[in-house]
Order: sequence, then structure tokens, then C-alpha cells
Amino acid sequence: MEIIVLQHIKIEDPGYIKDLMLKDGVNLTTIELDEGEKIPEELSKFDAMFCMGGPMDTWMEDKYPWLIDEKRKIKDFVINLKKPYLGFCLGCQLLGEVVGGKVIKSKEPEIGMLDISFSKQKDNDLLFSSFPDKIKALQWHSYEVVNLENVKDITLLASSNTTKYQIFKYQNHAYGIQFHIEVKDTTVNDWGCVIEYKKALEEQLGEGALEKFDKEAKSNMFEMNNCSKILYSNFKKILK
Repeated sequence: MEIIVLQHIKIEDPGYIKDLMLKDGVNLTTIELDEGEKIPEELSKFDAMFCMGGPMDTWMEDKYPWLIDEKRKIKDFVINLKKPYLGFCLGCQLLGEVVGGKVIKSKEPEIGMLDISFSKQKDNDLLFSSFPDKIKALQWHSYEVVNLENVKDITLLASSNTTKYQIFKYQNHAYGIQFHIEVKDTTVNDWGCVIEYKKALEEQLGEGALEKFDKEAKSNMFEMNNCSKILYSNFKKILK
């Protein structure tokens, strides 16, 4: 199995899901976009694409010109080739923009261990049907996808109290997941070293928030890892 992973900062990789993929012997091709690596022009050889989070936003094409090519390649992979795609956080927003939605600054950032509630459409979904109706997941974002209501082939699968499109899918092969369940025990401390992330965290939760956030994340790690196992197991079933 060949999977291409688009990364925007080295510390944001597929995390626990990456461990599961490597255990399965999956051949991962990681493209570190922030370090100048280029996405291959020929994408048909890949069975799936993962697109991860990052400290930049989808509209920052002047500062990060590689975003232009990344959006083009995601569009080719998802819309033209119709191949499986999983996008987390920034990767979710990039998918939302590519299929016809809009990414805007949220009324307030979502940072912390927060509840995600699934819609009834979850019950018939290939990836999420076996998930409980509500889960707790790690959030760390200030932007969100909107205006997908009239986009053809979009299904809303989960929301939070403040963000409508926490999980959506395009047709039955491309998924945007605004939150993080791919995290590991080291994730919060690793991400806390990123200036943009730490600033957002302290603005939202106060000074010293990193230690508290890390403790809360670890207390929910078993459930998040289990969700990752279910997600990955079901995702393998849609690979062509």
C-alpha cells in the first residue's frame, strides 16, 4: 500500500495512525512542504493521501506559495482521481476550500479537549458508523470551514458547539476532520514548542495552560487512540 502524506511542519505527522500504518508495512511518502519539498506531479500511484495540520492558514499563499500547488494537487487527487483522502485540521480546511467551501476565522478559537457530536448520517458512514454518538477530541485551531451547505456531494458527519463542520466528507472517499484524534502522549508538549500554537493556547486558556492541557490530553489518550484504530481500520476498507 502506497500513501502520500502532506506535512506543513515536521512535528505534525499522522501520529498514532502513522504508527499503525508502519506496523502494517504501509509505504509512506512524506512531503515536507514547509521545507521546500515538492508534491509529485503523478499521483495516481498512491492509494491514499493524508494531509496534516500546520501553523499557517489556507489563505497565506503570499507567505507560503507552495499552498497554491498543494491545493491543485489535492483537487486532482480528490476530484479527478477520486482517491481516498484524510485531512486533519489544516488538511480539513484545505479540502473544504478545494471542494467549494470557504475558510474563515472562527468567532473564537477552539483549543482544548472538547466534545464532538455526530449527526445521524454517521450511522451509514463507512468510516464512522461504529463511533459513539459523542467523543472528546483534541482541538487547536482558530479557523474553520463554512459554506458547504450547497456544495454537491458533501455530507456533514459531526459538529461541536461552535464549529459546524468538525467532520465532513466529499462523496464517499474524502474526509475532512477539523480536530485531532491522531495524537500521541508526546503531542501536546511537542506542539507547545511552536510559537504560534503556544501563543494561541495561552491566549485561550491562560499562562501555564500547556501543562494542564497536556495532562487532560493524556487522560483521554486511550479513547483517542482507540478512535484512531477504528478510523484507520475502516479507512483501509475504502482503499482501491
